[in-house]
Amino acid sequence: MPSANALALFCLASVALAVVPGPAVTYIVTQSIDKGRRAGLASALGVATGGLVHAAAATVGLSALIASSATAFTTVKLVGAVYLVWVGVRRIVSRDPDDDVQPQPAGNRQLYVQGLVVNVLNPKTALFFLAFLPQFVDTHHGSVAAQVAFLGVLFAAIALASDATYALVADLLAGRLRRTGTGARVRRYVSGGIFVALGITAGTAHRST
Repeated sequence: MPSANALALFCLASVALAVVPGPAVTYIVTQSIDKGRRAGLASALGVATGGLVHAAAATVGLSALIASSATAFTTVKLVGAVYLVWVGVRRIVSRDPDDDVQPQPAGNRQLYVQGLVVNVLNPKTALFFLAFLPQFVDTHHGSVAAQVAFLGVLFAAIALASDATYALVADLLAGRLRRTGTGARVRRYVSGGIFVALGITAGTAHRST
């Protein structure tokens, strides 16, 4: 365990970072607006699980590989970007009964897996964990790997609480938009456009030196 002071500082910093909207929050809010509260929560849980994957990777040193290897970083980046753009384009061109007044129910498992994939294929998250977690590790007491793992799990839990709040608020605010057919079509184009934009953003990400 890190020291009490380091742990308190870590929690404060994690809350401050988690509440600032980023690509993950944008993705979760989009799902919540588009498909409802359960979809947003399932996506948030998937994103949180992806965070745990990155925490585990940081613990065993895989994040260091991505940070040091331009090829590894570019591969992960492009796979993630293509996936997001594909999801967005499919959403825009779909002609399902989406234009009804109410959103179509979505499988929670599928949304969970999609959130997991989106976060795992974000190399910036890997670099974030690699740079952020070691700042709060006490190298003189206890196992460094165990402390990194603990802090990674703690950060994922804090981020999940924040993301779930965003999902609930987005669903609440989107209720009126869902009650019109025009609103349904707007949701389809806006959500698809956001996915494409996220993919382009991921694809143009650069490694930090």
